[in-house]
Amino acid sequence: MRILLVEDERKLASALKQLLKENQYVVDMVHEGDMGLDLALTDSYDLVILDIMLPHLNGIEILKGMRDQDVQTPVLLLTAKDTVEDRVTGLDAGADDYLVKPFDPKELLARVRALSRRTGQLSGTDAMEVGPFRLDLTTRTVTRNDEPLTLTTKEFQLLELFMRNQGKVLSKEIILDRVWGPDADVIGNAVENYVHFLRKKIDETDKPSFIATVRGVGYIFHSDPASTPQKSHV
Repeated sequence: MRILLVEDERKLASALKQLLKENQYVVDMVHEGDMGLDLALTDSYDLVILDIMLPHLNGIEILKGMRDQDVQTPVLLLTAKDTVEDRVTGLDAGADDYLVKPFDPKELLARVRALSRRTGQLSGTDAMEVGPFRLDLTTRTVTRNDEPLTLTTKEFQLLELFMRNQGKVLSKEIILDRVWGPDADVIGNAVENYVHFLRKKIDETDKPSFIATVRGVGYIFHSDPASTPQKSHV
């Protein structure tokens, strides 16, 4: 899950980024409102955590700018203000949730999980179900047709990315960014290798792969590959 964090209190921002990274989220962090709006409009995120009091553009202006451009990424507002009017203003502008500073890190993580459930095709708890796969985000376990699969951390993150984006072509650059992070020092054919490893673990014998290759572009995940034309694998 990729998160954009827009927070001008640098110590708080760094602490939140570290907390989220420790919980397996990929985080882009900026401190100015105009940069936050630019990233929210031009890049792809699963969630935006947005402070209200920001330089250049405030959080409400960013939120309105996103919604005016039909960017429906879930937004969690952070603010030191706790009046009813402030909460109503934020929610009316299009926020999905509202958290007042100071807050407990556990509450922030719970709200992030709750927002991910709204948009990630999640079932009753912190689990995602796509086709024959059930991916539990709390226990970090995966089953295929109720049979457990043993995945490494990177394989788990890769499968989660594919499941969240089933039917969409993901470039190798996007996969590197989402799974390894924008600052990761990745050498060689990491994406190709891990797609190969993942296929060996999730695919069924003598059946088409759930992960098809789009040559020259990237990969696409199908929940029912038997009914979908397959590209040649690399």
